[in-house]
Amino acid sequence: MAGKIFYRERRKVGEKEKKPRFKLVAVAGADLKFYSEHLRRKELEEIAGAVGAELVLLQAARETDEEVEVKE
Repeated sequence: MAGKIFYRERRKVGEKEKKPRFKLVAVAGADLKFYSEHLRRKELEEIAGAVGAELVLLQAARETDEEVEVKE
């Protein structure tokens, strides 16, 4: 089974800024060690291709979304 790399877009980085736009969230099923939390999409794609992992983009909640109620 190939591993999975979970990542999401950073909130405080704009479209035209020259900073990495993605934040690494988790790695499952692959023996990887990351030394950086913020990466560019091209870097994520190259790493995933080299180790045979699948990239999974997580949808971050927006500030305008309603809070999710926790069931007790």
